[in-house]
Amino acid sequence: MKRKISIWLLATLLLTFTPLVDAQQPAKVPRIGHVLAASPSAVPARIDAFRQGLRELGYVEGKNIVIEWRSAEEKLESLPGLLAEIVRLKVDVIVSGGPESTRVAKEATTTIPIVMTQDTDPVANGFVASLARPGGNITGLSNLAPELSGKRLELLKETIPKLSRVAVLGTSTGPGNAKALKEMEIAAVASRVMLQYLDVLSPKDIDNAFRVATKGRAEGILTLSSPILNSHRTGVAQLAVENRLAAIYHNSLYVENGGLMFYGVNVADLDRRAATYVDRILKGTKPADPPVEQPIKFEFVLKAAKQIGLTVPPNVLARADKVIR
Repeated sequence: MKRKISIWLLATLLLTFTPLVDAQQPAKVPRIGHVLAASPSAVPARIDAFRQGLRELGYVEGKNIVIEWRSAEEKLESLPGLLAEIVRLKVDVIVSGGPESTRVAKEATTTIPIVMTQDTDPVANGFVASLARPGGNITGLSNLAPELSGKRLELLKETIPKLSRVAVLGTSTGPGNAKALKEMEIAAVASRVMLQYLDVLSPKDIDNAFRVATKGRAEGILTLSSPILNSHRTGVAQLAVENRLAAIYHNSLYVENGGLMFYGVNVADLDRRAATYVDRILKGTKPADPPVEQPIKFEFVLKAAKQIGLTVPPNVLARADKVIR
């Protein structure tokens, strides 16, 4: 009888203790790798927006989610090493800050889900099969909006009503630029503006492009998406000022680095929305399924134009979302 009682007591204790052991097992904290080509100090608004998006979904960094932050500090050659490190950490999701890091992430893994925060043309870049059906391990957001290039030319014309010649700086091999240039040419006909396309295939082409632009009597500059121009944006903005050329850029960082005007996608909003993709993937959604979303927020940023002797008309000034003094 005593032996039976002992066995019964032992069984009862085991049944009582087992749920307690299970309850004490810590839940797995998801780990994501966030990789930027740019320096974090150059894009603080984007990083803050991504964190905000996560907070809105209930994620608190360091508590119920871990983020492995990596930056190439604009040294693109270091991206493969950074992505290899992220893959070794066996993260649950990789978040890529732009096409350069997305491309390297794609080469680094075919199994870990990748969320793009932005890309000029993810289909042409070979990242996804289509916007509606990505089909692989990559999904996220695109900043593809070629019609904006035409709008930039219109804003430049409104700023300088007598504008007749504009130099267009871009990299011909850049995905999405052919579409953007076509939209710009349509706007140029309507605005009676002559365009001069100057191809920038290496950093040494930048100085030459400005020499050709001034020799061709350009009165304004318009840029298309280009990793080369982006990496030398401070110098590009300075050359525009030195040559007293009104310039409108495709990226807001140019204005923050001394450029005159920016009109385009609110990139920080894309970073905020990228958090929703991370959330869905962590909850079991396959990256092949969610469609790639396009931009829904845009902004117009102006900088004081006195340095090039330009007075921005009140009607243009009134439309700016942000004016940097």
